[in-house]
Amino acid sequence: MMGHLIAAAGATEVIFCLLALRDNVVPPTTNYDDPDPDCDLDYVPNVSREVPCTTVLTNSFGFGGQNIALVVKQFAD
Repeated sequence: MMGHLIAAAGATEVIFCLLALRDNVVPPTTNYDDPDPDCDLDYVPNVSREVPCTTVLTNSFGFGGQNIALVVKQFAD
């Protein structure tokens, strides 16, 4: 966990997405302790998970309108 990086938040999140693609790991949703039984989604609670990844989506919203949305896909030879 880190504090808010303001304008660098989007770039930092892209770095984590690239690492997830490289390592085939889905990062956890930290502090997810009270699931809603009416919301049947796989949130990857509290522990990362190895999953074959080829594409990731990142949405970052910072203070003052610092926003980014990217889809990143692995390069295929």
